[in-house]
Amino acid sequence: MQRSPLRKIIPILGLLCLLSACGFQLRGTGGTSLPDDWKTMHLATQNPNGELSRELQSTFAAYGIIWVEKEEANYTLSVGRERFKQRNLSINAQARASEFELTMSTMFSVKNAEGEQEIEPSEATVIKEMENDPSNVVGKAEEVRLLKAEMRTELVQQMLRRIGYFASAGI
Repeated sequence: MQRSPLRKIIPILGLLCLLSACGFQLRGTGGTSLPDDWKTMHLATQNPNGELSRELQSTFAAYGIIWVEKEEANYTLSVGRERFKQRNLSINAQARASEFELTMSTMFSVKNAEGEQEIEPSEATVIKEMENDPSNVVGKAEEVRLLKAEMRTELVQQMLRRIGYFASAGI
């Protein structure tokens, strides 16, 4: 006796309805919407062509932010230098690092068009751990490069969420 294809589809549809009803959302899919007056911003940074600045501009633009010159902007986002630290977490029997802690952080603040502080200077920080294989130096360097890119993305998402929360709360 053959099962009806509906018997397989109905439970899946039921689960999808339950998930959508509870407000479940994948991280980074919507969720951060800014009021219209926050949609025109100016980016003030010491390194406008740096990786953090490029990531920031493209991510914020995906959420509807239009980057303009300071005179045209309702808000100015000031971002400090990206700081990256690597420290040993543990060592192996040969006294070599077997685990690292990677930390990336930056300071940011937001001022309105009149120059008044809207969001006080605060720090966004991302911390990751990484295992080390002392015999694979090239692989380790590539893994650190990839982790730095991931951390940069998380840093920008963190800033976007904080700004979105502040803007929608109207504090």
